[in-house]
Amino acid sequence: MRTAPLDGVRVLEAATLFAGPLAATFLGDFGADVTKIEHPSRPDAARTHGASKDGVGLWFKTLGRNKRLATLDLSRGRDVFLSLVKSHDVLVENFRPGTLERWGLGPEVVLEANPRLVIARVTAFGQVGPWSRRPGFGSLAEAMSGFAAVTGEPDGPPTLPPFGLADGITALATAYAVLVALRERDRSGAGQVIDMAIIEPILMMLGGGITAYQQTGYVQPRLGNRSSNNAPRNVYKTADGRWVAVSTSSQSIAERVVTLVGRADLVAQPWFATGRERAEHADELDDAVGSWIASRGLDEVMAEFEKAEAAVGPVHDIRGIMSDPQYAALGTIVSVDDDELGGPVQMQNVLFRLSESPGSIRWAGGPHGANTDEVLADIGVTPDQLAALRAAGVV
Repeated sequence: MRTAPLDGVRVLEAATLFAGPLAATFLGDFGADVTKIEHPSRPDAARTHGASKDGVGLWFKTLGRNKRLATLDLSRGRDVFLSLVKSHDVLVENFRPGTLERWGLGPEVVLEANPRLVIARVTAFGQVGPWSRRPGFGSLAEAMSGFAAVTGEPDGPPTLPPFGLADGITALATAYAVLVALRERDRSGAGQVIDMAIIEPILMMLGGGITAYQQTGYVQPRLGNRSSNNAPRNVYKTADGRWVAVSTSSQSIAERVVTLVGRADLVAQPWFATGRERAEHADELDDAVGSWIASRGLDEVMAEFEKAEAAVGPVHDIRGIMSDPQYAALGTIVSVDDDELGGPVQMQNVLFRLSESPGSIRWAGGPHGANTDEVLADIGVTPDQLAALRAAGVV
């Protein structure tokens, strides 16, 4: 077995909730040695988000996986933190701008302690600008980026997602930025600061809206499940009360779908030649596809679309995901033994499969401060010093 791709990379995570911690999770999944620092008396609030069992937060089992978990009050444990920084390659932090500086732990100080350190600073609005010191979360990024404005039904309000979409996109961007900065360090020998604002990565994912507005004044409206770029594109209810999603982003797929549902005549229409023109006739196309699907059960719909080589997918809730054969074939869901829950816990696998050096989930997220003693012992803190720090509430 080859070592994991990020074996030897040491990551110090001083972040809470989702964007920063999830970025560190992604790095840990591929071998980075991640140590998560939490406040001694105020654990990461992510531990209490979502469902729980016997008082144990279940979301944190995924978010905290592959991490050693230690406690430290950074405002009073400055010297301990700087000692930790010296032995790490990456620091991921998401304090509001100015907070670390107020504690004497700003980038200049930290980089003086370890000039090779990559510091990923993840905040709602970035390190500069009139909003930089405001509190903020992913929901505000989903609003400010334009995502909410284009999501929802045409006659309904702007709609926020029921999960941390902006945080998740930012986590991916942060992990990518860390790897880029580490690659540059390989060349220059010097670390640097990453300024990651949660309001930016999701804006990039929204496509060409900025250019379209600048060039033509176009403002994308809310279209529900439809698209302004292709049709038919919607969710449709089957005869047995299930839902399927149909997409026709390519011309050939659009032709196969309408032929399958008995409307091959539409292919000859002049407006059928481009996705944007088809979108202008979405009512007619939705009626054709929707009525065909409504008269058939899910299994028949899926089988007929497969035979026609047309694109369709079931609308799953979590029960459908857990039983889906494609996810099973990919190994998307894995079981991890967990002492805290007294048995195996299932969660999403690593994000992608590498043929020669795959990632892995070595353990699930554990209790608050579970590894404090060993983490501090690694930097030379003696048992007596540790006892004193604990008595003072620093750890």
